[in-house]
Amino acid sequence: METPKNSKSAIRLPLYIALGIALGIFIGANMAEGNGPADSLYESIYKFRQVITHIQNDYVDEVNTEELAETAITEMLEKLDPHSVYIPAKELEISQSQLEGNFEGIGIEFNIFKDTIHVVSPLSGGPSERLGIMPGDKIIKVDDKTVAGTGINNRGVIDLLRGERGSKVKVEILRKGNSDLLEYMIVRDVIPQYSVDVSYMVDDEIGYIKVSRFAATTFMEFKEAMNKLSQAGMQRLILDLTGNPGGYMDPAIKIADELLAGTQMIVYTKGKDPRHDAEYFSKTKGDFESGSVIVLIDEGSASASEIVSGALQDHDRALIVGRRSFGKGLVQMPIQLKDGSALRLTISRYYTPSGRSIQKPYDGSLEDYHLEFYERFQNGEIYSQDSIKFADSLTYQTDKGRTVYGGGGIMPDYFVPLDTSANSSYMTRLFNTNSIAEFSLIYADENRSRLEKMSLADFKSSFRMTDKIWADLQNTGTQNGVKFNSKEFEKSKQLLEIYTKAFIARNIWKNDGFYPIFNEQNEVFQKALTLIDEANKLAENQ
Repeated sequence: METPKNSKSAIRLPLYIALGIALGIFIGANMAEGNGPADSLYESIYKFRQVITHIQNDYVDEVNTEELAETAITEMLEKLDPHSVYIPAKELEISQSQLEGNFEGIGIEFNIFKDTIHVVSPLSGGPSERLGIMPGDKIIKVDDKTVAGTGINNRGVIDLLRGERGSKVKVEILRKGNSDLLEYMIVRDVIPQYSVDVSYMVDDEIGYIKVSRFAATTFMEFKEAMNKLSQAGMQRLILDLTGNPGGYMDPAIKIADELLAGTQMIVYTKGKDPRHDAEYFSKTKGDFESGSVIVLIDEGSASASEIVSGALQDHDRALIVGRRSFGKGLVQMPIQLKDGSALRLTISRYYTPSGRSIQKPYDGSLEDYHLEFYERFQNGEIYSQDSIKFADSLTYQTDKGRTVYGGGGIMPDYFVPLDTSANSSYMTRLFNTNSIAEFSLIYADENRSRLEKMSLADFKSSFRMTDKIWADLQNTGTQNGVKFNSKEFEKSKQLLEIYTKAFIARNIWKNDGFYPIFNEQNEVFQKALTLIDEANKLAENQ
């Protein structure tokens, strides 16, 4: 009787279980009775080598042992904590470029509409801008290979267009008003990425800075923004860290140092090995140590964002406004492996100056840990401060005796519930299908010459959604499979107008146009504006 050949998934499951068991022994080696830590470690490594060797030599079917080993490493790290991770070599470059502040490529911001790559904007100073590639251009071919209508995704675009500085790539573009494709030979170059999305004056005294992540260049960008706003007369600062997932610790410490006077603790770390214990203090004379500060955070603010907001809150230097932050307070050490891959291993925990652990609890279930973000919606925390419960043992005091809370994340001084009153399924589907972004790009492209002659202030004050503009937006949605719903449209109409106006402005003035309009509906930002006097009082008591 012939034995049926196993399917690929049927092969992998028992192997993963076997490897998981072997590596589970490896993890728990130091707890084995009767052996020293070194003996247990070597025995566990030897056992794993035995298992993988037998699989390679004796298993019934051919297997990819490299893939099995990488899977085993990934699953082993998941048993430790939610933030110890293994990064394969092929993914490491993109991961690092997001933090290093630059990457090498052709320099465009793109989006995919109707299975076609659309240029949203050539990045300033990049090779695409220098060659004259324009917003609204559609990339049809890359190196003679058709990419339109092929189901390409964002990762596919990145793989095609990114590359080493000095390398070349040919793109063929369809531009409005041209029947033939335009051919460009682009020499890839270093493309700067910015982590300070925007800085602008809200009024004669209030400056606003939006930091989207903490990368290698973040502090330099922050200083440039502060200098620009100070020259414009800034006396109050709104620092927006909402949705900021963190990144490098060093720029977070430097930004906190810029706002804290004298020598004050910013953050400290504690680990199993004293080598990983550290304390960080403010030490330089900052240019904005006395003006009032409000920091905006939400459930997407994590890690370095929590270092900044926690330090400024504990020292009564800033009002924290928004919703409880994510709660990522574990410190990872990057370890480069010989094959080009990397390990980011948790070595310690972050603590705010008052002694609060930033890390939210976890019980070993990676899935439950990440689902906690969504549980905040289900248990009502996002909508009501009363839904948030703190144990008495988790209360701490700021320098001036204000009560702050531990238990994971930074709890703001002023809670702002998520406003969903104008949301609707119709508006959500317009967003999910990229219909608003697609329509805004088309509108901006068709009216570019007129819009570019206007100032942003004139656009903000004069632009209105006419019946024709509404009809065109709805038609774009219909083409993308979004059925028009008049009742839901009326419910979301005012919010839709702000979003559409902001996206149109972004296509003309980039983030300088987007955020001043977008923030008109940003409930956390709007709440902060009402708390300027309260922030002034806090600053005056320093």
